[in-house]
Amino acid sequence: MKKGSKESKVNIQPIGDRVLVKPEEASDEKSPGGIIIPDTAAKEKPERGKVVAVGPGKRGDDNELIPVAVKVGDTVMFSKYGYDEVKIGDEEYYIVAESNILAVIK
Repeated sequence: MKKGSKESKVNIQPIGDRVLVKPEEASDEKSPGGIIIPDTAAKEKPERGKVVAVGPGKRGDDNELIPVAVKVGDTVMFSKYGYDEVKIGDEEYYIVAESNILAVIK
């Protein structure tokens, strides 16, 4: 990890096909009419974030390991209710099953 990087090293290794995601910070949004909606007015949690750790994958019917398709550093979109919140130190993270990841944002 580079010095001065804003990312911190996390000492958690997800198991199976789970992925540890750092949710994106909420930001002010602008309505189509030009009105700025502050992030404090947003009641929804973000449904995208950056992958910080991945599990090894899950076993298929033939007992072969199927690796997780996303990698550390990917920005992903995930299901609105498809995650578990965890707090590590003073940082909030989500643990998401690979099946609840909808897309990788390029």
